[in-house]
Amino acid sequence: MKYESINNHAELEDLCAEIAQCRFVGFDTEFVSEDSYRPELCLIQVAFGDRLAIIDPYRVETTDPFWEVLSQPGRIVIAHAAREEIRFCYRFSGKPIAGLFDTQLAAGFVGMEYPASLATLVQRLVGKSLPKGETRTNWRHRPLSKDQITYALHDVVDLENMYQQLNTMVCDLNRETWVAEETDNLQQKVIDAETRENWHRVSGSSGLNPRQLETVRQLWLWREDRARETDRIPRRVMRDDLLVELAKKASTNIDKIRSIRGLERRGYTGQYEAIAEAIRVALDTPDEDLPRRPRGTRRSVSPMLSQFLSTSIACISRQHKLAPPIVGNADDVRELLGYELEHRNNDPEPSLLKGWRGDIVGKSFRRLLAGELAIRVADVSETQPLEFIEVTP
Repeated sequence: MKYESINNHAELEDLCAEIAQCRFVGFDTEFVSEDSYRPELCLIQVAFGDRLAIIDPYRVETTDPFWEVLSQPGRIVIAHAAREEIRFCYRFSGKPIAGLFDTQLAAGFVGMEYPASLATLVQRLVGKSLPKGETRTNWRHRPLSKDQITYALHDVVDLENMYQQLNTMVCDLNRETWVAEETDNLQQKVIDAETRENWHRVSGSSGLNPRQLETVRQLWLWREDRARETDRIPRRVMRDDLLVELAKKASTNIDKIRSIRGLERRGYTGQYEAIAEAIRVALDTPDEDLPRRPRGTRRSVSPMLSQFLSTSIACISRQHKLAPPIVGNADDVRELLGYELEHRNNDPEPSLLKGWRGDIVGKSFRRLLAGELAIRVADVSETQPLEFIEVTP
């Protein structure tokens, strides 16, 4: 497989200048994420026109020029399951990918499997089988073998072909705005995860009082800083259960901190003062600045009703040629039911009532709850045999 190897800054600048003139560019990345604070970018594969290129992040001075050109409008940028690629682009350019077309996302909007692997979509759309021999490659290792590079390039060679087919199907169904809306939502979720404090996700913190929640927050901030400094996964710096236990103890006494089982280990030597300081900040936080308790759970929703509406998502998806997982799940249904049955001021609008989901799901659910729609068996031979019908008054 013929390709260009980009190994220095000048070569990267030249490549990016040529990409900037292209209408379509497909790309993918290889990275390692299991033992570092942030995923480590190891390789970038690019396809544009009839050209292929491999960018080696370890040899170029910086990959910033590549991400900068992807963040500038003027072309269609094609990628598959692009969550990490979005994250890299935001990290290195401070902006989302402009003109992103995610083939996995688009497939869900035309009734294909979602989330589908790249191999599945290539097989279905192009009729090719992707090689599997390098799935456990250590992409940090240099030099990369010919087989490793060929394997990596196979991830991008068919992206433009896939785009053309999927985009035609999306346009035939008049879903360009839906795909664009969902792509924007995906990019925003990734950016939010990079920029927001996610201490609310600490396992076991849901039953804590406001002062304890603030302690969890301050310890989470300490853990993030420590993870960033040492380039480690945050939970390997300190487990969630230890953060929660420290919040419950609410003590700045170093001997008491050290006495908690799991905190006497050597890895915490030299960190006790910093941990105590984080707890001290939480204890000194004014009451009015403490995190608010989560609102009480909404009134109990009938499990049968919830299951019925969850089933109806598959029905709606079948009628609209959508992959059910891209529409919503049981949690989304419960959120909508709680909102409809016990609407309270300032409650956020459920996702099933927003945008394109609101048009095809929210309206139908409201009509179901009002008794204006029913579900019947339409075709027992179908995977999803149900359909909506109007209820005659």
